[in-house]
Amino acid sequence: MNAKTYNVFCDESCHLLNDHHEVMVLGAVWCPDAITKKIGRDIRGIKVSHGLSPDFEIKWTKVSRGKIDFYLEVIDYFFSNPALCFRAVVVPNKSRLDHQRFKQDHNVFYYKMFFYVLNNIIENQNLYRIYIDIKDTLGIEKIEKLRSVLHNARYDFNRESIERIQHIRSHEVQQLQITDLIIGALGYLHRGLTENKGKMQIIERIRQNTHRDLLRSTLPTERKFNVFVWESR
Repeated sequence: MNAKTYNVFCDESCHLLNDHHEVMVLGAVWCPDAITKKIGRDIRGIKVSHGLSPDFEIKWTKVSRGKIDFYLEVIDYFFSNPALCFRAVVVPNKSRLDHQRFKQDHNVFYYKMFFYVLNNIIENQNLYRIYIDIKDTLGIEKIEKLRSVLHNARYDFNRESIERIQHIRSHEVQQLQITDLIIGALGYLHRGLTENKGKMQIIERIRQNTHRDLLRSTLPTERKFNVFVWESR
């Protein structure tokens, strides 16, 4: 069997326990390794076509109405390219988490949520390279812990399907910037925010492309745009 290699670009929003934000979002954009560089060139081309530097960093926190046509084109590019897929887990109410009851701390819960993101992506017959934004709290020890959790959960004791897990810098990788944009949109929506009209236009464009309200989980089998809204017991 010929295994395909996929690159998975992970990001997180408001994942810390005491950051004064109720909603936590973990997400990933993934695509075949064979066309990763082409996708990067395409996105840089969109930047240049809007008068931006090819090194301009796409970030949810930067979204404004002044550049809205650019951001909408990035969203349209994601949905029009069948090679790009997205998966996210939304935790709506961090303050309701009862870690003591489940004999865990917030770090263990964080691993569980990251497992939920990646578990629906990884298939044992393929190879995966998982990249995580270096700004995040995952140090080397935590990356090794996540690797161990994923291998054991997938019954992949030979450690074959996950080729690597490593840090990268978001400003260097276009797909990671798209992850930031989409998880930012989900977080904004689930926090009930509406003030930024540019951000609301992006959320509406995602809704138009998915035919979903984005407030509820999609079917687990949905491949292109998959969201799991986690509910505490």
